Amino acid sequence: MTTDPGQFLAAAGEFLRADPAANSVMLTVTENLRVGAAAPAAGQPLYGWLRPAGNPAGNPVGAAFMHTPDFPLMLSRVSEPDAACLARDLAGAGHRVGAVNAGQGAAGAFAAAWRDRTRDSVAVYRRMRLFRLGELLPPRPGPEGTARLAAGTDQDLLAGWFGAFAREVGDAPGEDQRAVVAERLGYGGLTVWEAGGVPVSVAGRTRVVAGMVRVGPVYTPPELRGHGYAGAATAAVSHAALDAGVREVVLYTDLANPTSNALYQRLGYRPVEDRVVLSFTPARHGLRFIRERTPGLCPAGRR
Repeated sequence: MTTDPGQFLAAAGEFLRADPAANSVMLTVTENLRVGAAAPAAGQPLYGWLRPAGNPAGNPVGAAFMHTPDFPLMLSRVSEPDAACLARDLAGAGHRVGAVNAGQGAAGAFAAAWRDRTRDSVAVYRRMRLFRLGELLPPRPGPEGTARLAAGTDQDLLAGWFGAFAREVGDAPGEDQRAVVAERLGYGGLTVWEAGGVPVSVAGRTRVVAGMVRVGPVYTPPELRGHGYAGAATAAVSHAALDAGVREVVLYTDLANPTSNALYQRLGYRPVEDRVVLSFTPARHGLRFIRERTPGLCPAGRR
């Protein structure tokens, strides 16, 4: 285990890049740190990787994880026994984990082992689906307006929208949204849809890593929903990525939101895999995750 992203990539980079869609979060977070973007406000992530037994130094990496404080521990595809072993190792080391994000089987194995060691209660926090763009199908007819890259003059507006998005999807509180927006603006990672010369929706994307970008967040203020702006903004970002030579354009959806899942499939996104986020709460605090979904939200999430 390490907090050094360079050491992590030296060990696990080939494994991650072999499937950039499935490993997009670990790839994009480490890329941000590699290029000198600000570290996450909650602190440096903890990284780890697994080699098969026998000849650990010579065998290829078979699984990896990343844990940024205040965010779920992110697991790559990994066997259930190895996920359980990791949970026991982290609990034994006193490393606090508030949630795990993994495939259903691995997440369940991790959670069971974590609960056995810590006595924490376990709850389903979010079920997610990874989509990959096939053939882009822009909305026809499209809504009024046009897409443009966001600029510095949009920073205050977009910071407010990012904060609203975080509250609606239950992301970690306290993040400096102005800094998040500024970092995205620095590499052209935000596209605004304008109608009548006024911004009405925004779609973001990550940096390009291993020929892949991940779209998100996608946000339209509640009073402006229902006009097709989010779909148009997402299509514009996706089209620009393809024009730039990106091989894989991916995004995550919350399976509790049928609106966003249907929208992205109409645009040409196809399912790749499902994941679940399981939250852990010390028993004395009881269950704390009770979530309501906002029908008009299109949560192609940041993480």
